[in-house]
Amino acid sequence: MSTTLPSSPAATPTAPLALAGLRGVFVTGTDTEIGKSRIAAGLLYALAAQGLRTAGLKPVAAGTDWVDGRLCNEDVALLRSASSIAVSDADVGPCQLTTACAPHIAAELEGRRIELTALTDAARRLAQRADWLVVEGVGGFRVPFDDVHDSADLAVALGLPVVLVVGMRLGCLNHALLTADAIRARGLALAGWVGNTVDPDMPHRERNLHTLRMRLAPAPCLGVVPWLSPPSPEAVATFLVHEHLTDLVRGARTVQPD
Repeated sequence: MSTTLPSSPAATPTAPLALAGLRGVFVTGTDTEIGKSRIAAGLLYALAAQGLRTAGLKPVAAGTDWVDGRLCNEDVALLRSASSIAVSDADVGPCQLTTACAPHIAAELEGRRIELTALTDAARRLAQRADWLVVEGVGGFRVPFDDVHDSADLAVALGLPVVLVVGMRLGCLNHALLTADAIRARGLALAGWVGNTVDPDMPHRERNLHTLRMRLAPAPCLGVVPWLSPPSPEAVATFLVHEHLTDLVRGARTVQPD
């Protein structure tokens, strides 16, 4: 596990890596614990099936446990196993914090600082080995990294189109629309969204999905994933719309910011 270096609170995000040829998507969500990692892993599996060399990246991860004799975050482990190229824990999770809480709090407790430059450098290194990166954010879109920066700043620094994971449960409409507004307000493209069922007994799920299709347009629905047990990358991938993923890779359906 790598440790980030101190940075100035006044530091600004680096220039968008997309200008340097970075290809991939930034996966964010309407909240924490809504299945971002499972959807990200499903995207990795589905895109690898299209012949791409894929790699998952979890720039900031909070909460580690001992797994197979090593201290690792479970999201990092999942994205590592779903990547189609050989990657290490450090490749996938360049900043893994021990405490399972908000990243800025975990970093403060551990005497560390989340460094944007270190995270974007990690993305550059991984991009040199892969055709397509699936970068998973932490928590929701605006989770703080320190007193100044948050996850949205990282998304802007990477400059990738954003895939929004909507946790299908009561309250998801408000959370999804607010997050979509925040993504577009930062000048990022909302490339599509995935409805992920986190409440199998959610009332009026189909009507909620209809509302999301109408209100998030023109961003396409990349898939609706039911409650799965277990939610393996292969199982998740079967519920993704592969035609939309092909369009996403080609850039044909990338929605430009307003």
